[in-house]
Amino acid sequence: MSITLSDLFLWAVVVILVVDIIVRFIAIVVIPRNRRPTAGMAWLLAIFFIPIIGILLFLVIGNPKLPRTRRVKQKQMDAFIRSNSDIPLEQPGSEQWPDWFGSIVQLNRNLTAMPMVDGNTASLIADYEGSLAAMADAVGHARKFVHVEFYILSLDQATVGFFDALEQAVKRGVTVRVLLDHWASWRTRDYKATLARLDAMGAQWHLMLPVQPLKGNNQRLDLRNHRKILVVDGNVAFTGSQNVIDRSYNKASNVKRGLKWQELVARVEGPIVDAINLIFITDWFIESDELLEKEARTIESIDDPELLECQVVPSGPGFEGENNLRLFLALLYNAQKRIVITSPYFVPDESMLYAITTAVQRGVPVDLFVSEVGDQALVWHAQRSYYEALLEAGVRIYMYKAPYILHAKHFTIDDDVAVIGSSNMDMRSFGLNMEVSLLVRGESFVREMRVIEDDYRAVSEELTLEEWRKQPLRSTILDGLARLTSALQ
Repeated sequence: MSITLSDLFLWAVVVILVVDIIVRFIAIVVIPRNRRPTAGMAWLLAIFFIPIIGILLFLVIGNPKLPRTRRVKQKQMDAFIRSNSDIPLEQPGSEQWPDWFGSIVQLNRNLTAMPMVDGNTASLIADYEGSLAAMADAVGHARKFVHVEFYILSLDQATVGFFDALEQAVKRGVTVRVLLDHWASWRTRDYKATLARLDAMGAQWHLMLPVQPLKGNNQRLDLRNHRKILVVDGNVAFTGSQNVIDRSYNKASNVKRGLKWQELVARVEGPIVDAINLIFITDWFIESDELLEKEARTIESIDDPELLECQVVPSGPGFEGENNLRLFLALLYNAQKRIVITSPYFVPDESMLYAITTAVQRGVPVDLFVSEVGDQALVWHAQRSYYEALLEAGVRIYMYKAPYILHAKHFTIDDDVAVIGSSNMDMRSFGLNMEVSLLVRGESFVREMRVIEDDYRAVSEELTLEEWRKQPLRSTILDGLARLTSALQ
């Protein structure tokens, strides 16, 4: 009995159908496990409707956790951090705290091992070039060590002064250690020149989360270290939203559009510097296997009602939970008077959206500052898809005018609580990026933050619900499609 082409075709169809059913069944079992329902549904839809592309994408970026070896190192460093704090694990409260604040401090302590410490001072730097100059100046006074950790570190005309300061520090006998995210920095124009300059000056450096499959570094490609930290001698630290690169990011498309990044950086002194330094020490250990015990001072607290209380909150896929999301939600649900949020990439998950809209319904006014234009089309459209729900709930949205990209990441709660750091309010920062946030309690700091917010408001245009509903249908379609892709985690 001979086999005809029609028979082969029939068998091929049967095999394809059987394989397709098996793949779909496996996907239904595997994908939703330990994953948000929205993310699980997005992945299932991708695999069901575009199976080949969907499966390939899932194999490449479907695992939202770091490799086990990195997570084990993070737990080792959590224990190390606890051993380097003289503050009890059950964080003592303060009579000056709002009734609800102590539980949030304890939440952060349980998640990250980091305590709340008193006795700090902090100032805000909103000037882009000014923050680079301030960091270079601090490095210029270094006598022992300089710890540099940035998502993007790039040598160019705007940052050459900072690199010169690092080089002079090395010549003085100061140990300079540098961490930079591999994928983000590699994509910059001056990546090779940056590494060559670090080598030439004698700095010690490592790539964070290197994408090097041949060397065994094969974690999910888009798991990134998004932190921005500078620590000098354990005496002063900088953290916030700003990378070390030209304000245009040296991208031809940005230069053509005239885009400029607007940032906010906090310069801090006091015991909190030791806590921030432990974040660097943790990341250095994870990337190099070298534990910098000599540079890890014990975290102490100074009881002074005139100074600021601060708690640093690291987050990312190295932890079991989404530390930054839990902190943000807790603050939003406990706000009593006012909430002001600044986020360049505002793509909230359902819990964040409910927390914000519930605050308004509780009678707490909420202001949201975002950019009028975006540098990442997919994220920008996904962000826009939430505007109608926010406006209908009563959130006031302010659009920071072009050509500036409002890249600052911070928010204030009532009159005495603020958060500033590297974390956006989007699902990437909550689940995929390694971030660092600084929780600050102190009326003087919030007053300074209010001045920054008022400056934003003065150059922004408020978006109204009536105006928003006039947008064209094509924008609504693009926004909705981008919102669906944002759930692929």
